Amino acid sequence: METYDRLIELLDEHGAEYRLIDHPAEGRTEVVSGLRGNAVADAAKCMVLMVKLGKKVTRYVLAVVPGDRKVDLAAVRALLGGTYVSFASPEIAERLSGCVAGTILPFSFHEDLQLVADPAIREIDELYFNAARLDRSIALRTADYLALAKPRFEPIQQRQEAVCD
Repeated sequence: METYDRLIELLDEHGAEYRLIDHPAEGRTEVVSGLRGNAVADAAKCMVLMVKLGKKVTRYVLAVVPGDRKVDLAAVRALLGGTYVSFASPEIAERLSGCVAGTILPFSFHEDLQLVADPAIREIDELYFNAARLDRSIALRTADYLALAKPRFEPIQQRQEAVCD
Protein backbone atom coordinates (compact mmCIF):
# COMPACT_ATOMS: atom_id res chain seq x y z
CA MET A 1 0.00 0.00 0.00
CA GLU A 2 1.30 3.44 -0.89
CA THR A 3 2.11 5.70 2.07
CA TYR A 4 -0.46 8.28 0.94
CA ASP A 5 -3.23 5.65 0.87
CA ARG A 6 -2.14 4.28 4.23
CA LEU A 7 -2.34 7.76 5.76
CA ILE A 8 -5.80 8.51 4.34
CA GLU A 9 -7.05 5.11 5.51
CA LEU A 10 -5.73 5.79 9.03
CA LEU A 11 -7.33 9.25 9.17
CA ASP A 12 -10.68 8.02 7.83
CA GLU A 13 -10.74 4.93 10.05
CA HIS A 14 -10.41 7.11 13.15
CA GLY A 15 -12.70 9.94 12.02
CA ALA A 16 -9.93 12.54 11.97
CA GLU A 17 -10.77 16.08 10.90
CA TYR A 18 -8.67 16.94 7.86
CA ARG A 19 -8.71 18.70 4.52
CA LEU A 20 -6.81 17.84 1.35
CA ILE A 21 -5.12 20.74 -0.40
CA ASP A 22 -3.92 20.33 -4.00
CA HIS A 23 -1.13 22.65 -5.15
CA PRO A 24 1.80 22.79 -7.60
CA ALA A 25 4.48 20.21 -6.80
CA GLU A 26 6.68 21.58 -4.01
CA GLY A 27 8.43 20.11 -0.98
CA ARG A 28 10.15 23.06 0.69
CA THR A 29 8.22 24.05 3.83
CA GLU A 30 8.56 27.80 3.32
CA VAL A 31 7.41 27.68 -0.30
CA VAL A 32 4.62 25.11 0.01
CA SER A 33 3.16 26.95 3.02
CA GLY A 34 2.57 29.94 0.75
CA LEU A 35 0.92 27.73 -1.87
CA ARG A 36 -1.36 26.20 0.77
CA GLY A 37 -2.11 29.55 2.41
CA ASN A 38 -0.91 28.60 5.91
CA ALA A 39 1.61 30.27 8.19
CA VAL A 40 4.99 28.55 8.01
CA ALA A 41 4.84 28.10 11.81
CA ASP A 42 1.72 25.91 11.35
CA ALA A 43 3.53 23.42 9.10
CA ALA A 44 5.15 20.22 10.32
CA LYS A 45 8.81 20.10 9.25
CA CYS A 46 9.79 16.41 9.23
CA MET A 47 13.38 15.15 9.03
CA VAL A 48 14.78 11.63 9.19
CA LEU A 49 17.95 11.55 11.28
CA MET A 50 20.60 8.88 11.79
CA VAL A 51 21.97 8.56 15.32
CA LYS A 52 25.04 6.42 15.97
CA LEU A 53 25.27 4.78 19.40
CA GLY A 54 28.93 3.81 19.33
CA LYS A 55 30.42 2.13 16.28
CA LYS A 56 27.96 -0.71 15.72
CA VAL A 57 24.47 0.53 16.63
CA THR A 58 22.46 2.97 14.52
CA ARG A 59 19.01 4.35 15.29
CA TYR A 60 16.76 6.45 13.09
CA VAL A 61 14.55 9.28 14.30
CA LEU A 62 11.72 11.08 12.54
CA ALA A 63 12.06 14.55 14.04
CA VAL A 64 9.05 16.88 13.79
CA VAL A 65 9.26 20.60 14.54
CA PRO A 66 7.16 23.63 13.57
CA GLY A 67 7.86 24.72 10.00
CA ASP A 68 9.59 27.95 10.98
CA ARG A 69 12.12 26.12 13.18
CA LYS A 70 15.14 23.89 12.66
CA VAL A 71 15.87 20.55 14.24
CA ASP A 72 18.54 20.71 16.95
CA LEU A 73 20.78 17.79 15.95
CA ALA A 74 22.75 17.96 19.20
CA ALA A 75 19.54 17.67 21.22
CA VAL A 76 18.52 14.55 19.29
CA ARG A 77 21.99 13.05 19.74
CA ALA A 78 21.86 13.72 23.50
CA LEU A 79 18.31 12.40 23.75
CA LEU A 80 19.39 8.99 22.45
CA GLY A 81 22.82 9.02 24.09
CA GLY A 82 24.40 9.01 20.66
CA THR A 83 27.98 9.60 19.65
CA TYR A 84 27.12 11.04 16.23
CA VAL A 85 24.04 12.42 14.48
CA SER A 86 23.31 13.50 10.91
CA PHE A 87 20.52 13.65 8.40
CA ALA A 88 19.84 10.20 7.02
CA SER A 89 20.75 9.63 3.39
CA PRO A 90 17.87 10.25 0.96
CA GLU A 91 17.71 6.50 0.24
CA ILE A 92 17.38 5.55 3.91
CA ALA A 93 14.94 8.37 4.64
CA GLU A 94 12.75 7.27 1.73
CA ARG A 95 12.89 3.59 2.71
CA LEU A 96 11.97 4.23 6.36
CA SER A 97 9.36 6.94 5.76
CA GLY A 98 7.89 5.58 2.55
CA CYS A 99 8.10 9.12 1.14
CA VAL A 100 10.41 11.02 -1.18
CA ALA A 101 12.28 14.05 0.15
CA GLY A 102 9.99 17.00 0.73
CA THR A 103 6.94 14.82 1.38
CA ILE A 104 7.87 13.05 4.63
CA LEU A 105 4.87 12.68 6.92
CA PRO A 106 4.87 13.44 10.65
CA PHE A 107 3.80 9.79 11.13
CA SER A 108 6.02 6.73 11.35
CA PHE A 109 4.76 3.52 9.78
CA HIS A 110 8.13 1.75 10.18
CA GLU A 111 9.27 0.05 13.37
CA ASP A 112 12.86 1.27 12.89
CA LEU A 113 11.83 4.93 12.69
CA GLN A 114 11.22 6.50 16.10
CA LEU A 115 8.86 9.50 16.04
CA VAL A 116 9.96 12.44 18.19
CA ALA A 117 8.11 15.77 18.10
CA ASP A 118 8.98 19.05 19.72
CA PRO A 119 6.40 20.08 22.35
CA ALA A 120 5.73 23.29 20.35
CA ILE A 121 3.73 21.12 17.91
CA ARG A 122 1.00 20.91 20.60
CA GLU A 123 0.47 24.68 20.34
CA ILE A 124 -0.62 24.53 16.70
CA ASP A 125 -4.40 24.16 16.17
CA GLU A 126 -4.20 22.73 12.67
CA LEU A 127 -1.06 21.07 11.32
CA TYR A 128 -0.13 21.31 7.62
CA PHE A 129 2.15 18.86 5.83
CA ASN A 130 2.73 17.31 2.41
CA ALA A 131 0.72 14.10 2.17
CA ALA A 132 3.52 11.81 0.94
CA ARG A 133 3.12 13.66 -2.37
CA LEU A 134 4.64 16.86 -3.68
CA ASP A 135 1.33 18.05 -5.16
CA ARG A 136 -1.04 17.43 -2.24
CA SER A 137 -1.02 18.47 1.39
CA ILE A 138 -3.16 17.80 4.41
CA ALA A 139 -4.46 20.22 7.00
CA LEU A 140 -5.08 18.03 10.05
CA ARG A 141 -6.52 18.98 13.40
CA THR A 142 -3.54 18.73 15.73
CA ALA A 143 -5.53 16.94 18.42
CA ASP A 144 -6.22 14.18 15.87
CA TYR A 145 -2.56 14.08 14.87
CA LEU A 146 -1.46 13.67 18.48
CA ALA A 147 -4.02 10.94 19.15
CA LEU A 148 -3.10 8.94 16.03
CA ALA A 149 0.68 9.45 15.73
CA LYS A 150 1.41 9.31 19.48
CA PRO A 151 4.80 11.02 19.17
CA ARG A 152 7.37 11.10 21.92
CA PHE A 153 7.65 14.75 23.00
CA GLU A 154 11.12 16.17 23.57
CA PRO A 155 12.60 19.66 23.03
CA ILE A 156 14.37 19.14 19.69
CA GLN A 157 14.14 22.53 18.00
CA GLN A 158 17.00 24.98 17.80
CA ARG A 159 16.57 27.97 20.01
CA GLN A 160 15.53 31.09 18.12
CA GLU A 161 17.98 33.96 18.18
CA ALA A 162 16.75 37.10 19.86
CA VAL A 163 16.09 39.90 17.38
CA CYS A 164 17.30 43.34 18.43
CA ASP A 165 16.09 46.57 16.85
